[in-house]
Amino acid sequence: MTTDMTTDTHDQRNNNFEIAHVTVLGTGVLGSEIAYQTAYSGFAVTAYDISEEILEAARTRFEALATRFENEVNGAAGGRAQAALTRIRYSSDLKDAAHDADLVIEAVPEILDLKRDVYQHLGQVAPERTIFATNSSTLLPSQMADSSGRPDRFLAMHFANKIWIHNTAEIVGDPCTDPAVYQTVVAFARRIGMEPIELHKEQPGYVLNALAVPWMGAALKLLIRDIADPETIDKTWRIDKEAPEGPFQNMDRVGLKTVYDIYAASDDEELRAAANYVKQHYIDKGKLGQPTGEGFYRYPAAT
Repeated sequence: MTTDMTTDTHDQRNNNFEIAHVTVLGTGVLGSEIAYQTAYSGFAVTAYDISEEILEAARTRFEALATRFENEVNGAAGGRAQAALTRIRYSSDLKDAAHDADLVIEAVPEILDLKRDVYQHLGQVAPERTIFATNSSTLLPSQMADSSGRPDRFLAMHFANKIWIHNTAEIVGDPCTDPAVYQTVVAFARRIGMEPIELHKEQPGYVLNALAVPWMGAALKLLIRDIADPETIDKTWRIDKEAPEGPFQNMDRVGLKTVYDIYAASDDEELRAAANYVKQHYIDKGKLGQPTGEGFYRYPAAT
């Protein structure tokens, strides 16, 4: 079920934590969705990535999202979806991207050292008022907050793929997070059409991936043990659980690079072997899931 998201950016806000300008770091599948959803909801958005070449691909991705919104989101037709594109600017310079940000949402690859490095640099160039929110779900805010230099303004806000449909935002602080910052981000999540999922404390995987990661991992183990193929595993799940998709379809939607990053860092030797299997048989062949038109399945067009 889709919902009609508000465009009102002028509601009553905490005077110390107003959010009007949002920067999204990373223009991959989910980063692009976060940036577009935010712009669609009326905010000025800066989309940051590390090169102009990547940003050019992001422009195409945003245009495709506008078309999808027109077809799938109530109220998006009639120019509203296209208008969102005018609220997005692009930058490959971190200082430029963050210079006027009230909120930075980080959606870079799920690699702890990389995220820490990003936050170390971001803390040096972003205004003192800026709130930092990581989209990570397998990593914890407390693993990154100190790198930012402002742990009181640091927390996690984790989105799900196809956020205009799966519109949850898991919000997680750590003991250093200012409660006012936390509530500001909860309010922001609502303003961009999300359902805030407020966690009481840190938990690896939060709620969503604490459930989903073992599920996908079990499917990968069945595959590398040669118990059954992805189609059979997915069909079994769909029939028994009356579910719209199985674990391999879900992995294609998430993106196989993200799947690899999650399981390559696992303490489970068999899951690390599964990650290598995904890399060798899919990623190294350019089969990254739905974004490239092929992963465990083939798709009629990249999405």
